[in-house]
Amino acid sequence: MAALLPGTRALRTLEAAARHLNFTRAADELGLTPAAVSHQIKEIEDQLGIVLFTRTSRTIRLTEAGTVLVEAATDALDLLGRAAMRARKMARGTEFLKVTLDAQFAAKWLMRRVEDFRKQRPGIELRFDIAYGLRDFDLDDVDVGIRFGAGKYPGLCAHRLFDNIIIPVCSPGLLASGPPLREPRDLFQHTLAHIEWARQGVTWPNWRMWMAAAGINDFDDSRTVVFGTSTDAVQAALDGNAVALADFAMVANDLSEGRLVRPFELSIKVAPEYAYFLVYPKATVDDPRIVAFREWILEEVARTRATDKAY
Repeated sequence: MAALLPGTRALRTLEAAARHLNFTRAADELGLTPAAVSHQIKEIEDQLGIVLFTRTSRTIRLTEAGTVLVEAATDALDLLGRAAMRARKMARGTEFLKVTLDAQFAAKWLMRRVEDFRKQRPGIELRFDIAYGLRDFDLDDVDVGIRFGAGKYPGLCAHRLFDNIIIPVCSPGLLASGPPLREPRDLFQHTLAHIEWARQGVTWPNWRMWMAAAGINDFDDSRTVVFGTSTDAVQAALDGNAVALADFAMVANDLSEGRLVRPFELSIKVAPEYAYFLVYPKATVDDPRIVAFREWILEEVARTRATDKAY
């Protein structure tokens, strides 16, 4: 955002040069030449009558005076950036609501239901920011977010959506034509897919954990395929190439529409503090657009949860 603010070029140059302590790297970031960065720093020094950087043939260092000025410049850019984003949201009007969420939740759950929201709330146009990285509501052009985490978001309202209930799924074709699946040990005859994820001591359920829950302690995981994302693991199941461990909420539509089936009812849960959450700033709790979206999505979540007794 700071890069879009008019009249801040000198402050941005100073901040970047101080952060990198290297004019060349600062120039690369700003799209300038090193000579232009050096010229702008010299211009600030001449105008203020102080030395901001000490220079040697190989390094540059901030002076004490430079440190004071850089801290102020950083704070000013941050303050201006937040004000500019608030102004942009105000100028956007009340008919738009921008939602940030990850690609999996978008593709597997939300986008299938968006048309229903549009019919119920024709005066609100949803726009989407598809990203795995967390957004800053003060700096990024988003109004609400759907994120997987532990629900600890200072300054934000957080509504728990889905617990993560992990179930085995496969294609109807694999179930019909592959080696029969009458009991959990029959899975040994199939390729098994799961993802690998761990954070703060919490591990996403894998096939070894599911087999242990099924009472099987001699499981050989040499036939398992590990994917980087749940979307890829589920696609392997949809293609008929594997039995995958999947988050129930993310495959609820595929199950109800017959693209996937559950060969076994046994499910296991991720650590209880982790879930999908709807989040937005506390200051916007009464925003009519957010109230409408919150009420709608919580109703849709309740319908999804009602389709699985594990909830």
